[in-house]
Amino acid sequence: MDAEAKLDSGVVADLAVSADAAIMWWFDLTTSSATWMPGMGELLGVPDAGIRARLGELLEPLVVAARTAAVWQDFTLEQPNLMPDGTTRWVQVRACVSGDATAKGLTGVATDVTRRHTDRQALADLADRYRLLVELSPDAIAVHEAGVVTYANPAGIRVLGARSSAEIVGRPITDFVHPASIPEMMRRIGALTTPGAASEPAEAAIVRFDGVTVDVEAVSVRTTWEGRPAFQVILRDVTAQKAAEATLHYQAALVAHVSDAIIATTADGIVTTWNPAAETVYGRSAAEAVGRHVGTMVGARLDPVDVLRLGGVTHAVHRRADGSTLVIRVSAAEMDSGYVLVCADETARRRAEQHFTTVVASLEEGVFVVGQTGLIESANPAAERILGVREEQLVGMSTTVVPLYDERGARVPEADYPCALTRRTGLPHNGRIFRVRRRDGRDIWLSVSCRPLNQVSTFPAAVVVSFADITERRSIAARLEHDATHDALTGLANRTLVIRHLTSRTSTMSVLFVDLDKFKVINDSLGHSAGDKVLRIVGERLRRRARGGDLVGRLGGDEFVVVAHAMTHGEVCALAQHLRDAVVAPVLVDGRQLHLDASIGIVTAGPDDPRDGEDLVRDADVAMYQAKSQGRGRHVFFDVDLRERMQRRLQLEQDLRDAARNEQLAVVYQPIVDLRTSRVVSVEALLRWAHPVHGAISPSEFIPLAEESDLINLLGGHVLRTTTEQVSGLRARVGPDCNLAVNLSPRQLDDPRLVPAVQDVLRTTGLSPSTLCLEITENALMRDPSIAAETLSALRELGVRLAIDDFGTGYSSLAQLRRLPIDQLKIDRSFVAALGECRDAEEIVRSIIMMAHAVNLTVVAEGVENARQLDVLRHLECDQVQGFHIGRPTAPENLVTTG
Repeated sequence: MDAEAKLDSGVVADLAVSADAAIMWWFDLTTSSATWMPGMGELLGVPDAGIRARLGELLEPLVVAARTAAVWQDFTLEQPNLMPDGTTRWVQVRACVSGDATAKGLTGVATDVTRRHTDRQALADLADRYRLLVELSPDAIAVHEAGVVTYANPAGIRVLGARSSAEIVGRPITDFVHPASIPEMMRRIGALTTPGAASEPAEAAIVRFDGVTVDVEAVSVRTTWEGRPAFQVILRDVTAQKAAEATLHYQAALVAHVSDAIIATTADGIVTTWNPAAETVYGRSAAEAVGRHVGTMVGARLDPVDVLRLGGVTHAVHRRADGSTLVIRVSAAEMDSGYVLVCADETARRRAEQHFTTVVASLEEGVFVVGQTGLIESANPAAERILGVREEQLVGMSTTVVPLYDERGARVPEADYPCALTRRTGLPHNGRIFRVRRRDGRDIWLSVSCRPLNQVSTFPAAVVVSFADITERRSIAARLEHDATHDALTGLANRTLVIRHLTSRTSTMSVLFVDLDKFKVINDSLGHSAGDKVLRIVGERLRRRARGGDLVGRLGGDEFVVVAHAMTHGEVCALAQHLRDAVVAPVLVDGRQLHLDASIGIVTAGPDDPRDGEDLVRDADVAMYQAKSQGRGRHVFFDVDLRERMQRRLQLEQDLRDAARNEQLAVVYQPIVDLRTSRVVSVEALLRWAHPVHGAISPSEFIPLAEESDLINLLGGHVLRTTTEQVSGLRARVGPDCNLAVNLSPRQLDDPRLVPAVQDVLRTTGLSPSTLCLEITENALMRDPSIAAETLSALRELGVRLAIDDFGTGYSSLAQLRRLPIDQLKIDRSFVAALGECRDAEEIVRSIIMMAHAVNLTVVAEGVENARQLDVLRHLECDQVQGFHIGRPTAPENLVTTG
């Protein structure tokens, strides 16, 4: 039920966020009736009277699918919609099935995605054009990854004198580069550190298959090949060009760009030639320019040597004689007595491109263009819709026509408007939040951004202002904040709010940790639905029994907490009994009268107590477990003995922090054998701790300790690094195809640094991702399935394999696991232990194996202790096994090849 509630919250939040640019609708599957928000007619291009029919046509496929779909299943559908003007508008419909089995409905949003379809087609066309350009390019183009050629186009095959790409692909790139050109090539590609970075054209020599050396001009580009870093190199045969350039260089520089300004200078930069195009571009006559320094004539520093050093072409801002700015592309070539410069005026094109790009980027939001005078010059339809003001009422007006208020409610002075600041300074302002009162009296919240319309150095500048209506988003954020701090099932405070409340205490507080005794029996016998009803009833009883100022929360599962303020020891005892009486009272669920009891752990702390909220909940939890160990149905205070045990835990925790650095941790490996070949195909890494004082510390003691702190991530990182570094040695002893299995804890699965850490060890060790298998327990997956699925998908994208450990101990199903990107399923040892002795155990294992094989999962049986179990597993067609009968965990040097 918790998982369903989380899924409900996630889907509703997802649909609500989409509502900024979409129209919400609802469809009752029982009555087959639809309702919608305003704007649907405009979206579909039909009058109000025609909305229901047209919307029904669009939703028909979803309605058919939803009638047989599970509650909370979501759908996405895109369909063309013919508009009144004859154009086609693509509409995306996103929906989620809500309600229950007796009364279901669809909740969704409709969005105009015409532009996305257009962009998608344009992208596909661009990809086809790029492929054709590469395949038909007269220049040789090749791709190499990690120094090995992975692709060569037809021109590349011809230039190298090969018969086919098969003779080139797979060979080191250095096989085709002249030894004298290799160092420069390595330096050039070594400087390309970011995707898309390109080297300047450089000369190099390549070696053909017939041994002939060919001079080429090479450009290297940092790219990706099948998702991995690679380099694309473009080679142009310049043999003939080099032979002719000595005599044609000067003439080509003069005639290649006759429509552009051509300026010849001495070696010192004095103008010797100033063509008519230069007179037009710069507004200066040849008589005025010749004999003067080129930098003075173009209104900017211009050093041909610098241009040549940058590859012969650069972009710069020049000035005309009247002081106006020009955007110029400068090409330079050296001649015997100086330089020739070709200056192409790109001012108009650049201005048009920047204007177009800025406006197009803002089309999903309201957009103003504010001129240098500070008056609004244009407003797009979205601005009219958001502000409720027509464009003709905005154009020619100051931006103060739309009064802005800050988040405190104060009117924003005109000088502090984002557009005023940008006009004065040229600096952009992004995502500033303001409240606006529309002319119809409704208040809305806007996220406002402003940037210069053009890159100019004169102020005030023209600017473009974009803004989005975030009113609904803010409302959703407030609801999400409540959801983030309250339990979805009971409505009580959740762990986050309880910890925050305890950590910020300013008076004495008592924490009563309430755990329901034998609640698991109810869940197992009556199902989770009945269990959820019991939890809601108990939560409401605890809330009513607590005092008005006390905080009642649910930490998860059947664990509740009551935080009481300023109570004496006797009052705390009375409250504990009061709470227990509330739990003990019979609970009527689905016609059954159920009886519960509670074990309560109590800890009291003043404002000066150094323990934070996590510490207090932990201590109360320890006391609660003490109450359970004493027979359940009672309360226990956190006392000196418990504190001493806690101190031992704290000391072990501190020692564990230093264990890796002090070389007290060691990794042992347990072999995993393939039943078909009887060979070791993998080893599972297990951590051991040799304490200098206490000797060997059991993993059952230090692993839970690490789980409760941040140490599990440190230990997990240590195991991951150590084992991946030892893989080559393991394979030398076990076999070249031996894989490595490493366990992940639930805490690691929640750690956002996990995926980067795995990626880093794969990169630094050079280990093939498919060699590594990460094992996650079934209970860890069920703790937060959405986060688990996201993390597992990210790990799968790295190429590592994934396994579910201890399968059968949690509450998942193979249907749930089928939606996760897993490769392997490990049957828990508790099922294997009964094989050969219990017929039911054999049938359970048989069912697990059959269902796992049905979804293409490899099955591993854990805890094989004797030959009888091994025979049964082989008969059941289990894929792989491990256990003491196969091989005990041992140091890597003791591993052997066969199981």
